[in-house]
Amino acid sequence: MSALERLVSVEPADIERRSFEIIGRELGDRALDSENEPVIKRCIHTAADFDYADSLAFSPHATSIGAEALKRGASIVTDTSMAASGVNKRVLARFGGVVLNFIADPLVAAEARERGLTRSAVSMEFAARLSRPFVFAIGNAPTALVSLYELIEAGRMVRPHLIVGVPVGFVNVVESKELIMELNVPYIVARGRKGGSNVAAAICNALLYIASGGERE
Repeated sequence: MSALERLVSVEPADIERRSFEIIGRELGDRALDSENEPVIKRCIHTAADFDYADSLAFSPHATSIGAEALKRGASIVTDTSMAASGVNKRVLARFGGVVLNFIADPLVAAEARERGLTRSAVSMEFAARLSRPFVFAIGNAPTALVSLYELIEAGRMVRPHLIVGVPVGFVNVVESKELIMELNVPYIVARGRKGGSNVAAAICNALLYIASGGERE
């Protein structure tokens, strides 16, 4: 049978439901923590990678804390435009939140050049200047996580509701995630090298869908 003949006819609106059915079937009788299951499964769905069933680390009740914060109007700060574009802004706006990303701000770029830092690190400092709590979703730059760690430890940032730390790569990725897990701040971290902006957005969306009772619009 050819690949074309093996294709399954699925209505566009039914693709996600079928995907999650497949995920559940392939997980088999593996028991996931009920609170964190929606986050884990959405990461698996986004990356088609079942390693997230093992690699995602949650501080106590991080999922509930993050969902409740978004429900109460917390905004989301990301380290990339890609992560920002992937967040469901319609649901976030229903709660009064917005997505903020400073990576393309000319002032961030100028300050980063002057100080010899990455724009991702400096963009976290720009968020700290707003003096209000956020959910941070970091999917690309370990330097953003290091910057968050230093800002929080130095008392220069209002304590975030949640840090989603899932940068992908090889240099300082594992270490930066471990720093976040040392903070007294709720976190969802993808241990190891895997992650990405799409995974950061997926975690935010999972929290938004929990907060909205499954609504997507």
